[in-house]
This record gives sequence, structure tokens and C-alpha cells, in this order.
Amino acid sequence: MYDGPLARLARFCHRRRRLVLAAWIVGAAIIIAVGFSFAAPADNDFSGGKSESSRAQELIKQHFPGQNGDTLTLAIRADGGVQAVRSRVEKVLGDLAHTPHVVSVSSPYQAPGQVSPDQRTAFAPVQLDKVSDDMPVKDVTAMISDVRKASGDGLALALGGSAVINAETPGGGPTEGIGLLAAVIVLLIAFGSLLAMGLPIVTAVFGIGTGLAGIGLLGHLLPAPGFSPIVAGLIGLGVGIDYALFIVTRYREALSEDGADPEHATVVAIATAGRSVLFAGTTVVVALMGLFVMGQRLLNAVAVAASLTVLMTMVTAITLLPALLGFTGRNIDRFGLRLLTRRRARRPLSERWAGVIQRRPVLALATSAIALLTLAVPTLSMRLSFTDSSTQPHDTSAYASHRILADGFGAGYDAPLVVVARPPGDARPVADAVRSTPGVASVTPVRTSRDGTTAMFVAYPKTGLQDAATPRLVHTLRAAMAARRDAGGPQVYVGGPNAGTIDFADAVTSRLVLLIAVVVGLSLLLLLVLVRSVAIAIKAALMNLLSIGAAYGVLTAVVQWGWLGRQLGFPTGMPVTAWVPLFMFPILFGLSMDYEVFLISRVREEYDAGVATREAVTRGLARTARVITAAAAIMVCVFLSVLLGADIAVKQMGLGLGVAVLIDATVVRMVLVPAVMELLGGANWWLPGWLARLLPAAEPATAAPRVPVRAE
Repeated sequence: MYDGPLARLARFCHRRRRLVLAAWIVGAAIIIAVGFSFAAPADNDFSGGKSESSRAQELIKQHFPGQNGDTLTLAIRADGGVQAVRSRVEKVLGDLAHTPHVVSVSSPYQAPGQVSPDQRTAFAPVQLDKVSDDMPVKDVTAMISDVRKASGDGLALALGGSAVINAETPGGGPTEGIGLLAAVIVLLIAFGSLLAMGLPIVTAVFGIGTGLAGIGLLGHLLPAPGFSPIVAGLIGLGVGIDYALFIVTRYREALSEDGADPEHATVVAIATAGRSVLFAGTTVVVALMGLFVMGQRLLNAVAVAASLTVLMTMVTAITLLPALLGFTGRNIDRFGLRLLTRRRARRPLSERWAGVIQRRPVLALATSAIALLTLAVPTLSMRLSFTDSSTQPHDTSAYASHRILADGFGAGYDAPLVVVARPPGDARPVADAVRSTPGVASVTPVRTSRDGTTAMFVAYPKTGLQDAATPRLVHTLRAAMAARRDAGGPQVYVGGPNAGTIDFADAVTSRLVLLIAVVVGLSLLLLLVLVRSVAIAIKAALMNLLSIGAAYGVLTAVVQWGWLGRQLGFPTGMPVTAWVPLFMFPILFGLSMDYEVFLISRVREEYDAGVATREAVTRGLARTARVITAAAAIMVCVFLSVLLGADIAVKQMGLGLGVAVLIDATVVRMVLVPAVMELLGGANWWLPGWLARLLPAAEPATAAPRVPVRAE
């Protein structure tokens, strides 16, 4: 007889299933309607904190109010020279000047330094009154269209800038639907029943819908960047379906093997698989909350947003799903597909596979570890940055603008650095020093603020933002300016969006080790409470680090080195987007712990029932391999579906997550885990007495009395 909080909750939801279902439908409808109607706008300003770029931005906001908004760049290329097309270009400039949210347009025919030495390339900065993320997409799209129409007859015009990238990179799209369709197919193969397939989909949709609506409302308290719903949706769709999949699988087992009635089978499923879901989901949430150690407010907001979605999927799995199981009863396998429901008499492949690994554990361990370490090697050369015009698809206006400027002036004209100096009287010598610094192509004239307290100018590097030489140049300039300041010179800050990108990448690099330590430490504690084994907890952490390292390596090889990059939708080789590895680690560590929890919980059940470790591992793997494989296949399909989208950074995220889950569910769970547990033998369950007294008492998965364990 099962008796505990989860068992009582399962009975209540099963018996009062009409009430529970009605409450979920009404509650979800209200939350979704309110959440999406009053959602807070996105905030993509990563320049906060105490970085030098943020200090420079604060001075610009205070003393150069006209520069508060972002800048677009009109790139001009004329085969016969820019003077020959002056009337056509000036008409375009006039039209842009009268576009909503445009403050000013700097004509290359009036400002020095905006025409290339060969007189065939020019550019015109277009100053906006809003930051790029606040610019209406329809206004930017209209500007792009007007500029394209004016091109032709030896004149090439292209508009570039962050607002242009945003307009040409729509979020969402059909990729979520493709991921969901793939999940449906995998569930059909796993269950062989339309009805059983539908339950995880329904619960996941409820959890994700309410979670995303809650994110919109939460944004009023914790402003989050625009990619938050995409990240939360990816995680929510994956774990939401997986959690329901594990519970439904256990429910079907209880019906077929134990001969239980539907209510008892529901209680068994929630008390066992549901308990694992709570631990697995809590691990994901704890791992995400580890992002708080980065000290970035927007990262904190994304962590909370994604955690909210995971929490909602957990709640639906242990409340809504038991109610739905009450409606299905013994008809869970109804509407089965014969082709998919045929059963073989032979032992499960996973059970036979476990025997193979257990006969050669050292070979299996060495081979798989070497393979993962080899995949992880490219991680050592990983560089971090943000996407810009140079990394966009080659048929976009943003990339065309970059290409024109790079050909006419050099790649650095797409990566300007804004230098701010106080007091302004010393700014000209500073500008001369910056101009003479190796790696600087040119410097604009010094401008002084209206209040006469601050000066600023723009320095154009010879290299683009994605080039490793540009961050080195920023660090060189800052070191030189710091030396001047220490010698009694002015306060000088090297800032601007590109310097802000470099600062954020540096912050990620410097604090990533702390993030890893916090996430691993907290996850180890949770796993210790669940399995009450030091060896298994440490083994899980090390293996998860191996699989994540391999995923980082594959991501670096594809995105940065360009291996199969074009085939996977990456236009050119580029550094990895700075926030991608930052989010990959806690998400993947949490998801990897999911599979560890589901597998080891089942192994522990067998062990506690009196089975020796070797046989417990074999049985646990045999009972969970099919469902873990299905869960991983769903995750991989959901994550890799974003490769069909337009956002380069999100595609990197999807690729890294998909590869990591694939590695974890195959190499780690099917090879490393049984090999290591075979080698450890009885030491798998070692727990010092003093630690056992410190840990909270763990309730057994079942209420059945334990029997003595056979000798190992």
C-alpha cells in the first residue's frame, strides 16, 4: 500500500479528475489570456554592471542625449564613384531622415571620413531615438525595402545595424511545430498507441502555455531578453513531454505487470516515477538558478523564466496527468497501431547490451571516455562573442551592408569603438594616441557635449568584431588609457556596443568556473538525498561534465571552425555566442541528471528488493532504456528543430543541447554507467554513517518492506 504526499495527491487527482481537469482548463485559460495580453517588453541590454563599457554608456546617456538610441548604417557602393550618384543617394538620405524614430542622418558628402580612398564606397550613419530592440519592426522593414528599391544601375545600397538584424531575424516560426511533430512521432513509436501518445503532449502544452504566459507577466518585475521565451519553450517542451512520458510508462507497467486497477496504477506511477520527476525537475531548476552567480540581471531573469516553465511542467505531470489517466483507465493502449505494438519474445536488446558491457567493463569505459575527451578537445580553443552583421545569412541587408563596408574601408568599420573622455580639453591628445595605436584604422573628430564636461569620438579597428585581434585591441587601448590616467591624465573609457560585447564575453569566461562549481555542488547534494550513495553522485557529476564538454567541443568545431557549418545553417565561421555556453551548462547538467535519476532510481529499487548490483543494473537498464531513448529522441528533435530557424545564436543553442542529449542518452547512460557500476560493485552504495545522519531521510519508492541484499 502506497502512502505518502505524492500517493495521496495522485488518489485525489484520480478520484476528483473532473474537478482537477476543469480547474486546469479555466486556470490555464485565464493565465494565458492575461499573460500574453499584458506581457512586458523584452530587454536586451547586456551592458549593465560595472564594466568599462557600461560606465561609458552612462556618460553618453548623461551628456550626449541625442546618442541614446542605436545607429543604423547606410552602406553605399557606386561603380562609377559616389559623386556620380550624389542626387540618387541624397534622395535616399532625405527619405530616411523623414522616417519615424530617425533623429538625424550624416551625409557622406558633408562629413569627413565617410568616403573611401578610392571614392567608390561611402557610408551614412542613421541615428535613431530608440535602442534596436524597441524599434518597431515594420518601420525598419520599410526602410530596408526603400533602400533596396533605390539600388541598381551601378549603385548598391544596403542598410545595416542591430535593428536591421532584429527585423530580418524573426523569433519563433515553424520550428516549434516541427519539434512537436517529431515528438508525436517518437511517442507513437514508443507507445504504439494514439491515446498514450496524446497524454504527454497535452500535459506539456498546458505546462508550457502557462509557463510562457507567466514569463510575460514576470517581465514587469524581472525584465528579460528577447530569447527568454525561446529558451524556456525549448526546455519546457523537452522536459514536459519527458516527465509525462516516464509517468505514463510506469502506469502502463503497473497495469500490465501488477494487474492493478487504474487508480492503484496511477498511485504507483506518481509515487515512483512522479517522485523521480520532482527530483529531476528540481535539479534542473537548481542548475538554472546557478546563473545568479554570474551577477548579470538579465541572466537572472532568464534563469527565473526558464525555471518557471520547468516548474509548471512538473506541476502538470503530478496533478493534471493523474486526472487524465483517470479518464483513460484501462484504455491507455486504445487506438494502437499494429505495426508499432508487436512484441518480441526475445530478451530486450538493452538487457543483452548491459550484459555485453558488464563482461568488458574496462574496455567499454576506456573507449567511451577517450571518445568523449576527443570530442571535447575543440573546447580549448572556444572564443566568445555576439552575432553581428558579418555572421548573418548572405542574402540579408545586414550582411550586404557589412560586405560593402568591409570591401571599401576594412572589416573594422562594422565594429566601431566609442571613446569617452573627461575633461574634454585633454581629448584631442587621447584621440591622437588612439589613432597611432596599431590595429586602429581611423578616428573620427572629437565632439564635446553641450554642457562642456565630456568629449567623445569613434575609433574604427582594422579588424571586425569576430576577429580575435579586436578584443586584444580593446584591452590594449584600455591599458594605455589607464596608464595615462594614473599619470594625471583624463578619465577615458572605451565603450560602445562592440566593447560591451567583449566585456560580457570576458565576464562569462572569468565566472564560468564558479558557475560550474555551484551547479555541480548543489546537484550532487540533491542526488545524494535521492540515491544515498557518494559513489553514484560523484560518478554522475563526472560523467555529466564529460558529456557537456563533448557538446561544447562539437559546438566549437561546427560554429567556430566551420565543420559542416554551412550544411547546418551557419553562414560562416564565427565565435560562439557568449550566452550560449553559459546557458548550456546548467540546462544540460540538469537534463543529464534527469536521465541519471530515472535510471538509478530504478536500479536502486531493484537493489533494495534484494537483487545484487550487477543484476540490478541489468534490470534497471532493461526497464528504462526504451523510455530514456524515447525521451532523449524527443529532446534531440525539439532542440535540433531550431536549426531550421533564422536566429544564429538560438541555432547554436539548439545544436549544443541536441548533441549533448544524444551523447548523454547513448554513450553515457548505455555504456559508461553500466561499465562504472560493474567495476564499483558493492561500493556503488557506499554512504558514510555520519553523512547518512546529516542527509534528510529518504522515503523508499514503495511501501514494501526491504529484504536483505544478497552479497556482491
